Amino acid sequence: FPVFLHPDSKEEYALARTERKTGHGYTGFDVCAEPDVTLEDDLQRRDLTINAMAENASGELVDPYGGAEDLSNGVLRHVSPAFEEDPVRILRVARFAARFAHYGFHVAHATNALMRKMVADGEVDYLVPERVWAELVKALGTRTPTRFFDVLSGCNALPVLFPRLVTRYADDTAHGDDSIRLPVLAAASGLSDATGVRFAALACDMDGSGDWLDDFCTQHRAPNSYRQLAQLAIRYRKAVHEIARLSAEEVLKVLEGLDAFRRGERIENFLQVCEADARSTDPGLTDYPQAQQLRSALAAAVQVEVDPGEKSGKEIGDAIRQARIEAINRIL
Repeated sequence: FPVFLHPDSKEEYALARTERKTGHGYTGFDVCAEPDVTLEDDLQRRDLTINAMAENASGELVDPYGGAEDLSNGVLRHVSPAFEEDPVRILRVARFAARFAHYGFHVAHATNALMRKMVADGEVDYLVPERVWAELVKALGTRTPTRFFDVLSGCNALPVLFPRLVTRYADDTAHGDDSIRLPVLAAASGLSDATGVRFAALACDMDGSGDWLDDFCTQHRAPNSYRQLAQLAIRYRKAVHEIARLSAEEVLKVLEGLDAFRRGERIENFLQVCEADARSTDPGLTDYPQAQQLRSALAAAVQVEVDPGEKSGKEIGDAIRQARIEAINRIL
């Protein structure tokens, strides 16, 4: 739709517009931005009433659909039946619910019913994976990301968008059929604002057998940094929990598996996921000493020096590895 950039300030100016549905998904629209389109016409096509307010040139509020009242009452309510023409709006509603959950915002019953109808009509099936990923990352960056998945569960979109969650963590006892238990993600949200850490925590909540993570990341075009941290968390978090029982050689294998000697900068993110996983099973946990133990083991191992002498490349590698085991053993 027509958006113009001011040549100096670079501010965005969007013309009042209306859309007419022409096909499935969120790209099947004809847009009209003719001069006779009014501000009220434009606002009627917005997703939620709280997003359908404006201010005129004299500073007066233009609120034809009760957005200010819904904002005060914490209600996420659709503006008109046109809501159902764009399936991305389901993701946006879930994201707004996650973003403002701490203020008590909730989805209006009629809006939830409309979202359920959209899912039943197959509109969600037309969402492209990149758009789902973009909304997921935004939701992970909110204050209460678990709420995003609760709302999607409540309108039956979760089995379509994130089927792994349905098979792993559907909880039919806590809050009816809509409750999804994501304890690692919930714990991670209190430890880190990094969306990569939170995605890895979500991956731990969805953990199981098979190549689901690779399939998920490939399908949704997830960046490699997200995929790799999630893979490391799934593979090595339990070993870190038990680090006090591991031998020095086993600890070194963990560090090697983490590629810690070349990619040491991601260790802290990895350890935050490990702590979140530990807290998910012990909400009263106040300390996670395993993190410092792994840091100390790594610090000792990277300080190792070996005189190459007349050794071959393999002999030097073996000597370094043995020296690292001895250094870690002293720390342990």
